[in-house]
Amino acid sequence: MLTLNDKNLVHNFNSGPSVLPKEVFEQASQAILDFNNTGLSILEIGHRTALFQEVMDEAVLLMKELMKLDDEHEVLFLHGGATTQFFQVPMNLLNENETAAYLDCGTWGTKAIKEAKIFGNVDMVASSKDKNYTYIPKGYSIPSTSKYFHYTTNNTIEGTQMHAIPETKVPLVADMSSDILSTSMDFNRFSLIYAGAQKNIGAAGVNVVVIKKDILGKVNRKLPSMMDYQNHIENGSMLNTPPVFAVYVCMLTLRWLKQHGGISEIEKLNDAKAKLLYDTLDSLPIFRPTVAKEDRSKMNVVFVMDNPELEKEFLAECKANGMVGIKGHRSVGGFRASLYNALPFESVKALTDLMRDFATKNG
Repeated sequence: MLTLNDKNLVHNFNSGPSVLPKEVFEQASQAILDFNNTGLSILEIGHRTALFQEVMDEAVLLMKELMKLDDEHEVLFLHGGATTQFFQVPMNLLNENETAAYLDCGTWGTKAIKEAKIFGNVDMVASSKDKNYTYIPKGYSIPSTSKYFHYTTNNTIEGTQMHAIPETKVPLVADMSSDILSTSMDFNRFSLIYAGAQKNIGAAGVNVVVIKKDILGKVNRKLPSMMDYQNHIENGSMLNTPPVFAVYVCMLTLRWLKQHGGISEIEKLNDAKAKLLYDTLDSLPIFRPTVAKEDRSKMNVVFVMDNPELEKEFLAECKANGMVGIKGHRSVGGFRASLYNALPFESVKALTDLMRDFATKNG
């Protein structure tokens, strides 16, 4: 039996903050003691010094390179998580007399809709609430008069994922917090992308925003300086003191992703991890995936057991075998295994081996 005291044997399935590459931890730890042989800690260097400017520049450059962004798009590293963007997006893009289209396919989309209604009109084009958000709505239309269309690409809590970019001429705005940089797509089709860093990009405390510049400067309202994207672009994400350490960890993680072949290569690994886990779930009647097959997330695998007592036993087995973060979100119950970029295939193999063994004993 594995023990949690042996940290090399812990399998981190947390939904966020979540697993990061081991080498990122090692490099970040060293930088806390001595950043680039300067005798200073990364925690104490000035954010307007050349030392940190190099960090910010590399982080921005790596995001642009990995996402293959054109010159019309800017990358920002801002304070706060994606929840801040629920109101900052409509504040910057939506006038009071205008309407934005929103897709409601999970908890975070619902929260984004609530915030958007403060600043303008919201047309909820479709919702999967009728089945507890266990599928992605299909066949909806996006009015051409919409100021923008907002959707969540991957629903961390419910375990659903959009596997194609919607076809529309309306500007696209996407919350990609839990699947950004995990799968290949044409990121240039989006007018605005935002993502909390703490799943695939880095440490909690920083928010990545990708903006097509021509969507800005069109609202009539006066914006607080800190809420205006244009101010952040003009100041290179340094309108005020940025979260220095969190940005540094993002830079290290983005370096790691580039060194391992970029998005196209990590996508192959993510596909393999998801296939192994879903194939295992589908082969063991004791477990029941909750999401429509065509909408299953490759990042957050949600499943339940029909016997509550067995759920408790399985969770205890996971804990005893060094698997953390398996318990499902309180609003959904059951289990959730998050398979972010940095999670090794071996961790998924260990989980599926445990599931088969548990099913044999209790099936």
